Amino acid sequence: MLYIVPSPIGNLADITFRAVEILKLADVIFAEDTRTSSKLLQHYGIVKPVSPYHQHNEHKIVQHITDQLKAGKTFALITDAGTPGISDPAFLLVRECIKEDVKVECLPGATAFVPALVNSGLPINRFTFEGFIPLKKGRQTLLKALATEERTMVFYESPVRLVKTLNDFITYFGAERQCCVSRELTKFYEENKRGSLHDVCTHFSQKDVKGEIVIVVDGHR
Repeated sequence: MLYIVPSPIGNLADITFRAVEILKLADVIFAEDTRTSSKLLQHYGIVKPVSPYHQHNEHKIVQHITDQLKAGKTFALITDAGTPGISDPAFLLVRECIKEDVKVECLPGATAFVPALVNSGLPINRFTFEGFIPLKKGRQTLLKALATEERTMVFYESPVRLVKTLNDFITYFGAERQCCVSRELTKFYEENKRGSLHDVCTHFSQKDVKGEIVIVVDGHR
């Protein structure tokens, strides 16, 4: 069977006992970046074969993995941080396993948007997760559509594009729309900057931004 195993988004202690057990019993662990995942596996004394599974090779190897699962192998899929499938590879493999009647089990665990959403101070009874928005094609169309979205919106972004994205949000959502940018969640330098899009954009324009980024934006009122 295939286990989908969430991994810590920063602090290595944020993994469940069961996740460690599953990683220890798997025949092979498939990882987005084997170098990154090796740090987690070494920390918990997990010695298993590790193979790459990422957006650049998943189409080529998904059938091969599924065939091995049908033959009786037990595999675990992890990503660099968080839950596989949430803005990371997993969908194609899960879909193929379901099609081939291979059992799939996703363990509960870490994912970056949940703590960012909860500690944003914005309404969380209804929200929409948008992940990474397009860099070029479709970007303007999406932002126009989201300008009137009434639910709280959650985005992922890279540190090098954060200020550009916040400026785009100002253009389409308005400078006074409330937001929260969470950076380096669960790590020593965790930062949660709350305020208007204008104020938050100004804040990050004046510093060298590093780390994983989650942007939470209030819905249209």
